[in-house]
Amino acid sequence: MTAVTDLSAVSYEELVAEMIRRLGDDPTRPGMKKTPERVARAMEFLTSGYTSSPAEVVGDALFSEGHESMVLVKDIELYSLCEHHMLPFFGKAHVAYIPNGRIMGLSKVARIVEVFARRFQVQERLTEQVAQAVWETTEPQGVAVVVEAYHLCMMMRGVQKQNSKTVTSAMRGSFLDDHRTRDEFMRLVTSVHRPL
Repeated sequence: MTAVTDLSAVSYEELVAEMIRRLGDDPTRPGMKKTPERVARAMEFLTSGYTSSPAEVVGDALFSEGHESMVLVKDIELYSLCEHHMLPFFGKAHVAYIPNGRIMGLSKVARIVEVFARRFQVQERLTEQVAQAVWETTEPQGVAVVVEAYHLCMMMRGVQKQNSKTVTSAMRGSFLDDHRTRDEFMRLVTSVHRPL
């Protein structure tokens, strides 16, 4: 059995420099000198979802409103990191809910997606987490989320399939119970609209 080495005192930059060495390059050469520092800053940003929560990003942006029809925020760009290879996956999220006496600020829907996308993820979990966060935050009649993404772990390595897209969905409440509501959501998500 291999002895466990405690690396907690080693800086992130030093760990990145060691990774560069192990992969066959020189972290002290001119083009790589600042790479460990850049990687540390980039990874801090790309995983910033660990330091925030849906409740924090929504804050007090919940408003009493009698609107009881679907609210859909479509084509929310997302960028995440696959937890299996730490390679990016990217695409769009479509998030809908049917209010039950209160609505959420529209930008907060995108912020909820960001909270969960900025973590090491699998797309299936990300989709469920967004749906559950909207469900718990707004207590609506229903929630539906569809995520469409391209995964670099499939495109750059492994099977190397460039045009495969993964689509996942998660539904709660009336989107599960009423096929007409679900059909309307899917029709809106898949329809192509000309830019405004």
